[in-house]
Amino acid sequence: MRTLRMYPSSINERYLDEVADCLRAGGIIIYPTDTLYAVGCDALNNGAIERLCRIKGVNPQKQTLSVVCDGISMASEYARIDNEAFRILRRNLPGAFTFILPAATSLPKVFKGRKEVGIRVPDNQIAMAIAARLGHPILSSSLKVDDEVPEFDAQELALAFEGQAELLIDDGGDGESLSGGMPLPSTVVDLTDSRSPEIIREGKGELQ
Repeated sequence: MRTLRMYPSSINERYLDEVADCLRAGGIIIYPTDTLYAVGCDALNNGAIERLCRIKGVNPQKQTLSVVCDGISMASEYARIDNEAFRILRRNLPGAFTFILPAATSLPKVFKGRKEVGIRVPDNQIAMAIAARLGHPILSSSLKVDDEVPEFDAQELALAFEGQAELLIDDGGDGESLSGGMPLPSTVVDLTDSRSPEIIREGKGELQ
């Protein structure tokens, strides 16, 4: 696995191109977010999605899949966002949230027949820059390995996922996940009925 050192305050454009090219080719990446490190692939590449789900040991037909976008505008192409949902997203994003929204028909066939999609716009310049350079969302899942492999330690993650992912983006400790204390996952909010949002997992984000 190739490791790229990239800093949120000074993103390497050449590395960013390499990451986007890897994703377009069906590759798997490990990258920092505003919570835990995440494993991701091109959200429009069915083969890559199936591969990522095998790595995570999840059934894509039974589990809500989440995508990382560079902003609400990109998210609106892949989820149905009504006026009230838009107001909630605008107040809270970018931020440490996964919002469950009605899925749009523009998602690939692995999403067909699914009514929901998780939307993430993390408050992390690297994650948003990757999605922007790719031009569409990253299918993403937080990394929870085991008690022996901290999900905020890039070197340990590189060893744990050797042979499974092509690239690891190491933020050099500048990421939010290394800011002290045990890292928290995103707060998950069900917005399928935007008039009565429901927090279904408490995490780092505090809903406004």
